[in-house]
Amino acid sequence: MGFDVVAEPFQTESPEEYQRLIVAPVPLIDVRAPLEFSAGAVPGAVNLPLLADQERHQVGLCYRQQGREAALALGHRLLTGTRRDQVVAAWDAYLVSHPEARLYCARGGLRSAIAGDWIAAATGRLVPRLSGGYKGFRAFLLSRLDPSTITSAPLVLGGRTGSGKTRLLHRLPSSVDLEALANHRGSAFGSFLTVQPSQADFENRLAAALIRHHHALQSHLLVEDEGRHVGQRFLPRALSQFFAGAPLVLLEVDLDTRIETIIEEYVVAAQALYRERFGEDVGMERWLVDMEDGALRLGKRLGRSRVEEVRRRLANGYADQLRFGDCGLHRSWVKLLLTDYYDPMYDYQIGKKAERVVFRGNWDEVLHYLRGV
Repeated sequence: MGFDVVAEPFQTESPEEYQRLIVAPVPLIDVRAPLEFSAGAVPGAVNLPLLADQERHQVGLCYRQQGREAALALGHRLLTGTRRDQVVAAWDAYLVSHPEARLYCARGGLRSAIAGDWIAAATGRLVPRLSGGYKGFRAFLLSRLDPSTITSAPLVLGGRTGSGKTRLLHRLPSSVDLEALANHRGSAFGSFLTVQPSQADFENRLAAALIRHHHALQSHLLVEDEGRHVGQRFLPRALSQFFAGAPLVLLEVDLDTRIETIIEEYVVAAQALYRERFGEDVGMERWLVDMEDGALRLGKRLGRSRVEEVRRRLANGYADQLRFGDCGLHRSWVKLLLTDYYDPMYDYQIGKKAERVVFRGNWDEVLHYLRGV
């Protein structure tokens, strides 16, 4: 429990204030320990903890064994002298560039109160606290994932793999990009070098996006046809069902164009990110290993022989690229995946959604339609 001991009766901000904090947005300093922050935080908050993870563990253990007063005393002993100066300096450095920031801890209790007192004593700044802390804000965000709070009419954008649906979404202010919120492109090859957010953080980000969308007074809410799961993260069931019943707009793009789109995103752009992070040679090797692993994840549906054929063509494309600096041979494995796996799966799924389709067309036609609804 540690410094989560509540210093006053538990109160929360009003829904209107929570919405303002998201829409503005107002900078927030999360003074909880890093492990708490990584499990879930208010979108956009910065973690400048009062206690490090190990310190919080020690205080919590003391609280359970010896009680509140002993835990408080231990916490203050851990945060004396240079250690306290470092903590306050980190808060002050952020407040210099974000003077309107607010503080929060788990429940809006003791830790944020201590932070506010120490900042005031050291700098004279009076920094407001967030009533209810993260738990109060989290409850509000979860409430905004209820479909009954969505006033815009839902629309779903579908299309074959490689159609460029995400790029089209970004041209429309009525859209919410579920893949960006989940940090995953929604396929076996869809992982990024950075990890996906926690499930709580995905939900928090999604709620914040819906709040901003509501504030913008859009007539429609457009999302990509993802299903419930985006990588290892998932939509709340009620919200997933809400989108699953929405009208469907289909983006239709020819095979050659889709192949080039996939090569640009999953080969050229992805390799550049790998090289930037790991260096030239190691980065390229890591990219190849991750792509091979992605192919293996399709084994149950694609079959062992075709998975091995994809990996063989991938290796040949990689070798040819290293030798001649040309990505052309990568078209072979991309085409095989599209024609033997992704397109048949798409045809099957769209067949079950035919009654929901309200429009289909090429890039310009779909963009024109969606701008007009």
